[in-house]
Amino acid sequence: MPAQPLSAPEREEIRAGIERCETDSVIAGRLGRHRATINAEINRNGGRARYTATAAQTRADSSRARPKATRFDADPVLAAHVTERLEAKDSPMTISIELARGTHGLVASLSHECIYQAIYAHGRRGLRAGLHEGLHRRRRCRKHRVFGPPAPKKSPLGLFNPISLRPSVALERGEVGHLEGDLIIGAANASALVTLFDRASRYLWLADLPDGYHADGTLAAVCEILDRIPEQLRRTLTWDQGREMARHHDLAALCGIDVFFADAHSPWQRPTNENGNGLIRRYVGKGTNLAVYQPEHLRAIETRINTIPRRSLDWDTATDRYHAAVAMTG
Repeated sequence: MPAQPLSAPEREEIRAGIERCETDSVIAGRLGRHRATINAEINRNGGRARYTATAAQTRADSSRARPKATRFDADPVLAAHVTERLEAKDSPMTISIELARGTHGLVASLSHECIYQAIYAHGRRGLRAGLHEGLHRRRRCRKHRVFGPPAPKKSPLGLFNPISLRPSVALERGEVGHLEGDLIIGAANASALVTLFDRASRYLWLADLPDGYHADGTLAAVCEILDRIPEQLRRTLTWDQGREMARHHDLAALCGIDVFFADAHSPWQRPTNENGNGLIRRYVGKGTNLAVYQPEHLRAIETRINTIPRRSLDWDTATDRYHAAVAMTG
């Protein structure tokens, strides 16, 4: 369905938005219009410095009052040809290209959009009504496009703890036990590895997801890792907002750990995990079927990475820092 013309109240709102020095996007969002519509309206009526709602409405009314002859009204031969091709189930795009090439003996420059507009006018723009039946989707009218702010998407996580509620000591790396988690995805998204890093010591744990990264498998794999960590050192876990953590409430209850989620599209809020996954990729190449890695292979990768001296740890290893913390728990 073609967009409805701007109304007089909408033009008054545009004028008010200009006076408030709002951008075209802000005005468009409030009116539920596309930004380009607002921009064109302002520019065709003198620009921001000269725009008035009354003059813009008068100009629009005058323009609509003049009947406009269509391309098909002026060229019956072209109209008959396009009608014939539509009845033969050709798409408007195909018709436009064939006219440009003269495929059927008629040469013309006619856009597919012009044909669509005539089809959906149902007899008012030079083509007969009912030609939409020959289109692929057979819609009687165009699908209405709604502009403005997108509707919020429902999260598969339900209610969750945002990272802003995580204890500050986790951010400061002041104690062992604040973990970051993520997945490494295998070939064709058919397998995955769970990676957990301790923020303070940079210690790594791995677990496999041979059947893909669904919520039940992720819950089992993370619980398997946490069972290897003393209860006193299961303080917090931070994850991204992936659907694989849909059972985070069960994880918190089963393993006694507080789960927090980073903001959407904010990998820098989990830097230990993001950087650590780059290390893991040295031993697990992209496009690999991760299901082939047995537990002993994963333990070997853990050991290799955890025994690399780190500049961030004053050239200690993650193993040194983590085991020292474990020893202090008694």
